[in-house]
Amino acid sequence: MTGDKDKEAQRAKSKVDCFGYPLSIFFIVVNEFCERFSYYGMRAVLVLYFKYFFMWDEDLSTSIYHTFVALCYLAPIVGAIVADSWLGKFKTIIYLSIVYAIGQIIMAISAISDITDEDKNGKPDNMKVHIALSMIGLLLIAIGTGGIKPCVAAFGGDQFEDHQEKQQSTFFSVFYLSINAGSLLSTIITPILRAQKCGATQQDCYPLAFGVPAILMIVALIVFIMGSGMYNKTDPEGNIMLKVCKCIGFALKNRFKHRSSKYPKREHWMDWANEKYDKLLIAQIKMVLKVLFLYIPLPMFWALFDQQGSRWTLQASTMDGSFGGITIQPDQMQTVNPILILILVPVMDSVVYPLIKKCHLNFTPLKKITVGMFFAGLAFVAAALLQIQIDKTLPTFPSESQSQVKFLNMRNEHMSVRVNQDPAIEIGPYEATPDFFTFDKMEMNVAFNNGAPVLFSLEKKMRQMLLITPDSSAYLIEDLSKKPEKGENAISRFVNGMPFQVNVTVGSKDLGIIDPSAASNYTMLQKGEAKFVISYHDGRNCEFSKKFGFGSSYTFLISNKSLDCLESVVEIEDIKANTIHMAWQIPQYFIMTTGEVVFSVTGLEFSYSQAPSNMKSVLQAGWLFTVAVGNIIVLIVAEAGTLPEQWAEYVLFASLLAVVCIIFSIMAYFYTYNDPAEIEARFKTEENEKDKKEKEDSFQLERKDSIELAKEEAKQTKI
Repeated sequence: MTGDKDKEAQRAKSKVDCFGYPLSIFFIVVNEFCERFSYYGMRAVLVLYFKYFFMWDEDLSTSIYHTFVALCYLAPIVGAIVADSWLGKFKTIIYLSIVYAIGQIIMAISAISDITDEDKNGKPDNMKVHIALSMIGLLLIAIGTGGIKPCVAAFGGDQFEDHQEKQQSTFFSVFYLSINAGSLLSTIITPILRAQKCGATQQDCYPLAFGVPAILMIVALIVFIMGSGMYNKTDPEGNIMLKVCKCIGFALKNRFKHRSSKYPKREHWMDWANEKYDKLLIAQIKMVLKVLFLYIPLPMFWALFDQQGSRWTLQASTMDGSFGGITIQPDQMQTVNPILILILVPVMDSVVYPLIKKCHLNFTPLKKITVGMFFAGLAFVAAALLQIQIDKTLPTFPSESQSQVKFLNMRNEHMSVRVNQDPAIEIGPYEATPDFFTFDKMEMNVAFNNGAPVLFSLEKKMRQMLLITPDSSAYLIEDLSKKPEKGENAISRFVNGMPFQVNVTVGSKDLGIIDPSAASNYTMLQKGEAKFVISYHDGRNCEFSKKFGFGSSYTFLISNKSLDCLESVVEIEDIKANTIHMAWQIPQYFIMTTGEVVFSVTGLEFSYSQAPSNMKSVLQAGWLFTVAVGNIIVLIVAEAGTLPEQWAEYVLFASLLAVVCIIFSIMAYFYTYNDPAEIEARFKTEENEKDKKEKEDSFQLERKDSIELAKEEAKQTKI
C-alpha cells in the first residue's frame, strides 16, 4: 500500500504542466540538448586531436576514433540491462551521467600542456601520460553516453499519462530536434574553440575544445537533477533481454541435447524451448530473430556513414576552407550533416514519399533501407572522385628509401650545378630550382661552376634544401616532408643572404635573430594576409605583406639583390596552397545524408512496427549494435592499411556496400511482414480458450467426481 501511495504522489508531481505537457519533460529535453552538445562537440575534434596533438598517423587516428564510437554503441546494451533489472531509468541516468562528466573533465585535462611540458616542436614530452588520460576519459565517456542512450528517451515517455498520446508523439519530435540542435551547434562551436591558440607554444587549444563540452555535460546533469521532484519514476520490472537470452539459450541447449534422429523434428528451432517457456514468449522471440537476421548486412552502412567524422574530416584538412570572408575549419564540415537532416526529413515526409505514393509505387520499408544503402555507396564514390582530384594537386614526397633536394642560389652570380655527373642544373642569381630533385641514393656529389665535386649525405624520406651561400660554401637544411594541414601555412623559413644579422617578426611573433647565411625556424600562420618586418643592423626596417592560402609552404630569401628592400626579398614557393575547395565535399555529404534519412529513420520505424510490444527495447539494442559493428569494420580496414591510396579505400568501402546491398535486397525479397499485435492477440485468444477448456474439463471432472461420490454415499446409506 505504501508503494502505491508513493507512485500516486509521483504522478501528482508530474502532473504539473506547461501548455498541456508535463513540466518534467522540459528538464529532460534541455538535458538531452546539453548532453548531445557535449558528445558531438568532443567527437568533432577528436580525430584531429589524435593526429596533431599525439602525432599519430591517419590510420591509427581513424582506428582509435572508430573504436571509441563502437564502444559508445555497445554500452547501450549494458545500460538497458542495468536500468531494467536493478537501478531503474532515473538512477541509471544520474549515475552514468556522473561517469560521463568525469570522462569529459579527464579529456580536457589530458590536452593541457605548457612550456615545461613540451619540446621544441610543440609535442608534449610526457606523451604517455596524456595518452593514458585520454584513453581513460574516452572509456568513461563511452560508458556514460552509451549507457544513458536507451534510458533518456524512454524516461521522457514515462512522464505522460495514457490520454496524452498526442503530446507524447510531439515530445519525441522535439527530443529528436534537440539532439540535432545540440549536434549542429557543437560541431560549429568546438572547432572554432579548437582553432584558438593557447599555451606558450601557441598550439591548437584542445583543452578549451574539450573543456566546453565538459561544462555542458555538468550542466546537463544539474538540469536533470533539478527536475527530480517532478519526474514519474517507474521501478525496474526485470529485463526482457535477459529473459530472451535465457529462452534462446535453453532452446539451443535442448536442441543439442536431443539432436538424435529418434526425436521428432520441430517446425522452428525455438520450439525446443516449449518444455520450459510460454508459447507466446517463444512466438515473440521468433519475430525478433526474424528482424535481427535482416540486421546482419546493416553494419556496412554504418561503416561508411561514421567516416564523416574521421576520413572525411581528414580529407577536408587538405582542402581550401575559404567561404568568402569566413574560414571553415576541417572539422566544421561535419555541420553539413545535421543541417541537411533538418531540411531533408520534412522534405522526404511531405514531398518525396507522397509523390512516390501517387505514382503507385510500392516503396516498402525494406526497399527504402536498400535505397539508403545504395546512396551511402554513391557518397563514397563521390568522395573517391574528389580524392583523386585532391591527389593531383598534392606534391610528390619522397618514399621510405628516397630523398629530395631543392637548390637555392644565394649568390649574385649565375650557378651551374652538376649532381652525380648528371646534366648541369642552371640557377640564376638569387633563384631556386622550381622543383625538388629525387635521389634513390643517400649521397650526392655536387660540383659548382665546374669546380671540384663536394660530397653531401642525404636523409631518407626527407626533403632538404641546399643553400649555395654568398661566402662560397654550401650546406643542407631540412625542409617540410609533408603538406601543412589544419588550414595552416608553413613559412618554411627566412634565409639570410646578407653579410650581417637580421631580425624578422610576423605580427606578434618574433622569429629571432638570423645570422648571415643561416635560416630561421619554421613558422605556422593561418590563411589570410600576414605582415612581416625585417629589422637590419643599422636600424632600418623592411615591411611587406603576403596573402596565404591553405596548406602552402614558402622560403623567403633576404638578399642584397636591390636597394629596394621589397625587391631584395625573394619569395620561393616550396609547396603550393590547397586549390580544391571544401564546398566540393557538400555533394558527398548531401548524398550520404539522403541515404541516412531514408535508411535510419525507416529502419527505426520498421523495427518498431515489426517488434512485439514487450521487445521493442531488444530490437533497439540490436539496431545500435549494428552501428558498433560498423565502426569495428572501419578500424579493421584502417589497421590493415593495405591500400596505398585513400581514394582506393573509398572505392573498396563503396564496393563492399554494393555487394552487401545486393545480399540485403535478396533477403528483403523473401521477408514476410508481421503484425505483432495480431500474432500476440491470436496467441492470447488461444491461451484463453485453452484456459477455458481446462476450466471446463476441470468442472466436468469435479461434477463427475461429485456424482460418483453421491452415488457411493447413497449406496452406503441403503446398506
